[in-house]
Amino acid sequence: MDEFEKVEKLRQRANVTYEEAKKAIEEANGDLLDAMILLEAQGKTVSGEQSTRSTAYDEQRDYVSVADTVDRSRRINDRPLGEKIKHLLHLIWIKCRDNKFVVEHEGDRIIQVPLWVLVLTLIFAFWAVGVVLIVGLFLNCRYSIEGIDDATAINGVLDKAGNAVEKVKDEFDKL
Repeated sequence: MDEFEKVEKLRQRANVTYEEAKKAIEEANGDLLDAMILLEAQGKTVSGEQSTRSTAYDEQRDYVSVADTVDRSRRINDRPLGEKIKHLLHLIWIKCRDNKFVVEHEGDRIIQVPLWVLVLTLIFAFWAVGVVLIVGLFLNCRYSIEGIDDATAINGVLDKAGNAVEKVKDEFDKL
């Protein structure tokens, strides 16, 4: 365990500042237990409630059976290629069904379609749809993905594309 991990662990256990935890570990020559004892002797720790731990299965709320996980992994990996592709397409279908592609123009929503419609149009008419999407950016349209899944990363990329087009338009106006 490196020094940062020790400091973080001590901060969590002793409820002290980063500087106090670092100083205690340095004084204890890197020994986490000695640092905790040192902080207790200085009265800097907050005594927590006494708790008990058990390795018994019945008392573990978040218990995940390793055997079940390995069996599930083997079942997935032992599938024939056709079943793996079918499973992947099913997952893609669920994502595309439950999320929507949204086009906004200056804050007003003008188009909202299921994501699968966009995917199919991109597959069958990539160049036409690509040109329409790029021209839309130059006409102050903004795109986003909405739905039950977290699309923050994708929406960040779409926002960056819109901002890049805005910069190009600004540079063009300066000429």
